[in-house]
Amino acid sequence: MTPRSTARRLQAVAAAAITAGTLVATAPAAQAARPGGHCVTPKLAAGWYGDNQARLQRLIDEYGRCNPYRPNRNKPVAVFDWDNTVVKNDVGDATMFWLLRNGKIRQPAARDWSTTSRFLTPAAARALADACGALAHPGDPLPTGTPAGAGCADEINAVYGTAATRGGAAAFAGWDRRTTEPGYAWLPQLMQGWTAREVRGFAAAARTENLAAPIGAKQQVGSSAATGWVRYYDQQKDLVRGLQKAGFDVWISSASPQPVVEVWAEGVGIDADHVIGIRNVTSYGGKFTPHLRGCGSVEDGADTMITYIDGKRCWINKEIFGVRGAAAEKVQPAARRQVFAAGDSDTDISFLRDATALRLVVNRNKNELMCRAYDNSDGKWIVNPMFIEPKSRKAAPYPCATSGYVDHDGTPGPVRRGDTSIIPDQTDAVFGG
Repeated sequence: MTPRSTARRLQAVAAAAITAGTLVATAPAAQAARPGGHCVTPKLAAGWYGDNQARLQRLIDEYGRCNPYRPNRNKPVAVFDWDNTVVKNDVGDATMFWLLRNGKIRQPAARDWSTTSRFLTPAAARALADACGALAHPGDPLPTGTPAGAGCADEINAVYGTAATRGGAAAFAGWDRRTTEPGYAWLPQLMQGWTAREVRGFAAAARTENLAAPIGAKQQVGSSAATGWVRYYDQQKDLVRGLQKAGFDVWISSASPQPVVEVWAEGVGIDADHVIGIRNVTSYGGKFTPHLRGCGSVEDGADTMITYIDGKRCWINKEIFGVRGAAAEKVQPAARRQVFAAGDSDTDISFLRDATALRLVVNRNKNELMCRAYDNSDGKWIVNPMFIEPKSRKAAPYPCATSGYVDHDGTPGPVRRGDTSIIPDQTDAVFGG
């Protein structure tokens, strides 16, 4: 063992020994219950990989309201990503497919698809206009659920799902890879003309269909088959309940649209005011526009800071900890950070790294995330296979030392620790079978 690895191992042991007496990561307004009567620490159900259940239970035991029972301290904060972290599959995708099957996407103003995203390429705007332009007047819903509208549905679905036109042209260009993802942002932008209440109704209908469908089901979208089912992870539902019962302030941060995640979060007992998704700018009457609310130094309507990588950090700092202005884009002192975080993708890197006590990763073979989780330089990372249809072991090592990191302009590079040292390539070690 090298001196560097020995030092990191000692640091990890010390970190694991931290007790609740050192906890300072808090939400400023949420207070724990007053003492009185018997305090029972919730116990997590089985179903976790390795010692993950024990590590999570220790988090609850050490940072929950029973140990120590201090009546005037603020609640410790826990933040979960949503898609493929709390549920299997993507609720944004499920909603997009429902919108296309039910003809709920409107023809854009002047039939100009470039108005739906500032990052849409001219080639994509032309392809969408060619496929959809003759089907409806501007502002009217497109008949994408009918045979006549199948080509339009296919083009929209291609741009959304593959970031390319059916002809193979790049659909988006010019975005910051650490603050936004134009395909994710395009879904709420295509909801223009509807209100949040109407979108919640669409999401509820999609939720009912996808929960009722058998695992592995497909649905017809345009002329193609698409994933047609979603499931809540029982283990994550149990963990959310356990954290809430123990006095944690539990939040969702997702790169799916705000009203969509609000509907789904009800299923795990998280209220709408504890959901942070992509948020539209609204016009008179509450109708969604194709522009998005900003965070930090990014103004509303600039459309460049969604709940994505560094954008998730910004929105969490803003909405949970009350940090305003450009400061919300920065890592905050421990007193203004979450104790626990859970995610499954490189999109979750920044808010996971900000967690002060424990970080849960659901393994979907994402390069930067798995590089950091397996490196585990501070002993606070735990990895679990997907709870439903877990991925097999990744054959090749994760390319941590060369290309695991994607910079703001899309340039690949090595994944670096906080001290700027490069993480060596990591072998996949936690997988399904």
